[in-house]
Amino acid sequence: MNEQGDTGRSPELPSAAHAEVRIVSADPEAARRVAEILRRCFAATEARSYPAGTDGGTRLHFTVDTTRMAEPVRSWLLTSQSSRDNRTQPDEI
Repeated sequence: MNEQGDTGRSPELPSAAHAEVRIVSADPEAARRVAEILRRCFAATEARSYPAGTDGGTRLHFTVDTTRMAEPVRSWLLTSQSSRDNRTQPDEI
């Protein structure tokens, strides 16, 4: 295990429609605020907290369920998906 807590192995992928989230911050309160925003947008597991270094930083790890999201996020994701789809389509001549 290295100083960041990583074992060097490839992490196991989360199940479909889930995403692993890691927040690293020098300010533990800032990390908690970001995690709280994500929890308001997506169903999430309880965050696990780890020290991020000798200077008092923190790392939060949790999993979000992207199938259970709040309406503003759902609308944004659908809009960004359609925009991305449009960009990958070849231009018609």
